[in-house]
Amino acid sequence: MMEELPVQVTIGKISEINRYPIKSFAGERLTSCQIEAYGMLGDRFGTFYDESKSGWWRYFTGRNMPNMLTYQASYHDGDIRITAADGRIFGWDKELLKEMQSQTKTPLTMSRLMEAHPEHPQLLSVDGASILLITDSSLRKLESLHGKDLDQRRFRGNFVVALDGDKCTEAEWIGRQIAIGEVQLQVDSYCERCAMITIDPDTQEKDSSLLKKVNEGFNLQFGVYASVVKTGQIRLGDSVKLL
Repeated sequence: MMEELPVQVTIGKISEINRYPIKSFAGERLTSCQIEAYGMLGDRFGTFYDESKSGWWRYFTGRNMPNMLTYQASYHDGDIRITAADGRIFGWDKELLKEMQSQTKTPLTMSRLMEAHPEHPQLLSVDGASILLITDSSLRKLESLHGKDLDQRRFRGNFVVALDGDKCTEAEWIGRQIAIGEVQLQVDSYCERCAMITIDPDTQEKDSSLLKKVNEGFNLQFGVYASVVKTGQIRLGDSVKLL
């Protein structure tokens, strides 16, 4: 007897793909990507830690030093390349740690996320989840509330989904699966936002009113986290289907 296939409803398409190899560094836009069991290949490869703290607060991010956003990180065949605003090139090495340490008195260490949390290797790509998605519909709503255009990079989503009208919002995704290209994802929860979104990715200027608008219009929840059910390739323009 043939296995019955799940019903699929097309709800939109992938309009942007973003990868952020180093936590709080600028990332790279892609035309396609490989999704592994833990998330996007090369995404959130490494992070910096504040050695004076523990737990979640141990992460040293753009909230601590907005200038981190001026370093652009790219991933290629297992290697990380960091480009500073002045054109200097770094790898994921001691020279980069020295560069970061020169800008703060906080004692820093650096680690690959997989090495930092070997007990949960499948859930490390995005802050304890695998994939982060945002929609153009929610972005437009927030822009209307805020009264300003907003760069989607503030929200550091792996994918921006261009929805087909308003027939299906993120609220209807929670607890269900979506198919994108060869990939199948389980949508697990909303992403609760913090002050990182208030930092302009280009100028590093802070706008605290944005977080207030996200609280007013979205209860601080913007975008959704998803885990990987089926691996494969995702490409720009791929249809997003709700199962």
